[in-house]
Amino acid sequence: MPRRKVTLAYMPNESERKASFNKRKKGLIKKASELCTLCAVDGCAIIYSPYESQPVVWPSPEETTDVLSRYNGLPDTAQTRKVTNQESLTQQRLKKVKKELNRLQIENKRKEVESFMYKCMAGIKKPEEFDMANADVMKSVVEQTARDLSLRMGELNIVDPNMNN
Repeated sequence: MPRRKVTLAYMPNESERKASFNKRKKGLIKKASELCTLCAVDGCAIIYSPYESQPVVWPSPEETTDVLSRYNGLPDTAQTRKVTNQESLTQQRLKKVKKELNRLQIENKRKEVESFMYKCMAGIKKPEEFDMANADVMKSVVEQTARDLSLRMGELNIVDPNMNN
């Protein structure tokens, strides 16, 4: 598999970049070690860098060769079973973001209608200004407000005069 070059904003100071690399490399190897120990799994890491002539191999070249050999011996379906490519990852993220956008749009519409209702009650807006396309939302807002008021009245032990005893 060819090494791919990742272009990110990088640290312009070479010594800071090298120090950061070494610190993060050490942390990555520590995490890999913890994962293998705590979860009783086999794992390895191979880290190429411009600062060393040979790649860093963890836990050892022999153990890494063993793990990679077992992985390469798996059928293709087992090797790629949980691999997510960039396109499917982007599609999953897009689906999640669209769902969140839809939820927020519904919430915003509800708040707009609720605000309009309270402005009508305060005499700031006229009911004639209401967009009937939002009638279902208004119905829901009015029903929820009535339920909330009824609950609050119950908490305060206020009897609703419209209720039949």
